[in-house]
Parts: sequence; structure tokens; C-alpha cells
Amino acid sequence: MKRADFIRNGLFASSLLLGSTFTSQEKEIEDNNHVGFNHIPNTNSNVMKNAVLHKADSRGIADHGWLKSFHTFSFANYYNPDRVNFGVLRVLNDDTVSSGMGFGTHPHENMEIISIPLEGDLEHKDSMGNTTVIKHGDIQVMSAGTGVMHSEYNKNKDSLVKFLQIWVFPNKRNVTPRYDQITLNVEDRHNKLQQILSPNADDTGVWIHQNAWFHMGNFDKGFTTDYKIHDTKNGLYVFVLKGNVTVGEQNLETRDGYGIWDFDSVKITADSDAELLLMEVPMY
Repeated sequence: MKRADFIRNGLFASSLLLGSTFTSQEKEIEDNNHVGFNHIPNTNSNVMKNAVLHKADSRGIADHGWLKSFHTFSFANYYNPDRVNFGVLRVLNDDTVSSGMGFGTHPHENMEIISIPLEGDLEHKDSMGNTTVIKHGDIQVMSAGTGVMHSEYNKNKDSLVKFLQIWVFPNKRNVTPRYDQITLNVEDRHNKLQQILSPNADDTGVWIHQNAWFHMGNFDKGFTTDYKIHDTKNGLYVFVLKGNVTVGEQNLETRDGYGIWDFDSVKITADSDAELLLMEVPMY
């Protein structure tokens, strides 16, 4: 896929599918008088033939005091036409929330929302009647479908919560909203890729309304593995949580993101002890 087509498809998909979901997040920030979004140019990102590199320091930044958030893709007041999405992967927010603070009740619709806690305890409440706490090792998914209200708070009074919030465009609109949460054994991703999400409800991990597969890995320095794409219409977005890795010929550091498409298999090597998240998603 050419760069121009990649960007055009992202903008078009966003305008059709995002709708009030994205608007509601931006309005929530405005209503609470939050400030601090920086409009960072894309100078440190490179677009190659079939790959896009997003360096950690090129992400959008929001610092509201109680919340510090890094945006890989355009979100709320951070907008970059080169950073709208990667295929159906629309949002990748790297959030840190102060003790006792959080996001008040707000709406979502027609979006698959995945939360991955990295540190601390995050309390979730929603209009479906769920009140849960998620922590490191848990994976949470919410299919917003026809519409759902929810809130997220740091349940701890003396420590931070760090988590990833990921939005994926669904392949079915206006489904009945649903919630799911699982706890995985983190040791099962030591020097291997642990599947945490797929399109199949009977498969390992959570499932979403999309032809997508997510994996996490904790690799020792020198460990090498190959990732084989499930569907040739898909691309792969690698997000490095910690350490240094090489994906194909590309060197990546902590919090770098790297997307590739039009490939069958790619080699991943840990150049130091490393943790990473792999997100395979449709590119259309």
C-alpha cells in the first residue's frame, strides 16, 4: 500500500467510523478544563515502502497533572494527518493516572476498546452493570457497539496506575455492547509470544469484532523469534514496552512503535531484555 493511500484510507475510515466516540473524549477534556496537549510534528517518524516508524519522542503528549498520556495516533487536541491510524488500529494511548484520580463517566459507541494494565489497579464501572478492577496480567475488552457509558479510576490511594488503552474499528457496527476481562499468566510470555486477543471467542485470550490478533512477549537478550501473519490483508504494529528490539532490519527502543504490511513473516530479536506488544490488524 502506498503512503498516500495509507494516509487517505486512515482519514476516510476515521471520518466514517469514529463519529461521536472520539468527539466525546475531546469534549470530556474540554469540559474539565484540562490543558496541556502538545501538537508535535512528525519529524522523527519515517515512512518507508511498507513500514512506518513512530519514535517514542514523536508521540503526542497530554499532561493534566493527574493524567499524563502519550498518543501514538491523533487523539483529542493532538492531531497529525500522518498519525491518524494504522489500518483499523485507531488509538494507542500510554496513560499514567495519579492515585485516586481517573476518567469520569463518558460514552463510547461502535469501537472495540482494549485496556492493558502495566502497573497498579484500575477500577472500571459501566452502564452494563460491571464493576471490576484490572491489574498487571489482566486484559480487558469492551465492545461499545450501540453505546455504553463507563468510567476508569486509579483504585490506589498511594501509587500510580499505568495502562495502555487501545481502540480498534470493529467489522460489525451496532452490536450489543459487551464486556470481558481475563487474567493471564505473565510467565507464559517468557521468551515466546503469548496470544492475548483474537477474532475467535473459543481461542486464547479475549476476542473482538475484528480480524485481529494481539500478542505480548517478555524476551531475554539475544532471543529471536519469527512472527507469521495470520491474514495477508493484515499489517503488524509492534509497540516496545521496554528494552531494545530489532524487527526485520529496524532497530527499536522503549516505547517506539513500528508498523509493517505486505509481508508473510518477520524476524524479531531482543537486543536487550525486552517487553513488547504485537498487534496484527486489517489494513483496510
